[in-house]
Amino acid sequence: MLYLHSLEEAEDIFKALSAPMRLRIMELINRQELSMNDLAQMLGLTNSAISLHVSKLESAGLVAIRTASGKRGQMKIVQPVYSRLIVDMIPQTTPRHCYQDDISVGHYTACDPHPTCGIATAATIIGELDDPRVFSYPDRFRAGILWMGYGSITYNLPNRLNAGQTLKEIQISFEISSECPETNEDYPSDIYFEINHVPLGRWVSPGDYGARKGILSPFWWPEPLNQYGLLKTLIINSDGTFIDGTHRISKTKIEDLHIDYNSAVDFTFSVPKDTPNCGGLTLFGEDFGDYKQNIRVKMYYDV
Repeated sequence: MLYLHSLEEAEDIFKALSAPMRLRIMELINRQELSMNDLAQMLGLTNSAISLHVSKLESAGLVAIRTASGKRGQMKIVQPVYSRLIVDMIPQTTPRHCYQDDISVGHYTACDPHPTCGIATAATIIGELDDPRVFSYPDRFRAGILWMGYGSITYNLPNRLNAGQTLKEIQISFEISSECPETNEDYPSDIYFEINHVPLGRWVSPGDYGARKGILSPFWWPEPLNQYGLLKTLIINSDGTFIDGTHRISKTKIEDLHIDYNSAVDFTFSVPKDTPNCGGLTLFGEDFGDYKQNIRVKMYYDV
């Protein structure tokens, strides 16, 4: 999901989608996997015309291009980056102040992983697969992906609030999937979230995706392992806790967290062993999967 707080912030997106042909391209690539040549043939355009349209969409961050092997050599696959776009139409009467930080998936402060599990950097798998001990190895600070069959992992989120600033909203975005031995597109997993031991709710991950290689995954990354996930945004504000801005997963409000400028902010992902859908979790950093970002944290505040 892409969440834009104003029409001004969405200007580049609207410009990219202003051409009917580019709208048609977005419709087509959301239905099936298509190459640049496929799009040219389906739309009756030259390759140069398709390249121009796709370039506009790519510049706006709406599509990503990956290279794959085809019958006649390499081909460029065009993929949508977001499945949903939300724009706040009501102008903000006061400016929104925000602190933003990106956290590597390996910079956790506590973890309790259980097989199947593992952790890897962009260069290599750390230690052995299905050995929880590797989560304590120093190499984990360079990790770009980690996964577990069940368990939990906690990150200490930076608290940059100053005295007199009031936290109004937290947004945490991450690329995530289930964790199945090998991969399985239909493998639901109950993933729970909490901050400072306050439950935020549960989201059900649909599966562990491996039908194709992740756009960013290193060339050496084995095909049977997790390839990419879904980009999800967890939002906690005065209305409750939401996934992707529209689906409320609990009534927990930002005020229930009692966070001020002195507070530690510990954020936990967990998959309990006894949950109905115990399908594990996989977290992707900027070197793996489809989205070039780590765990991104935005804290909006009033002064």
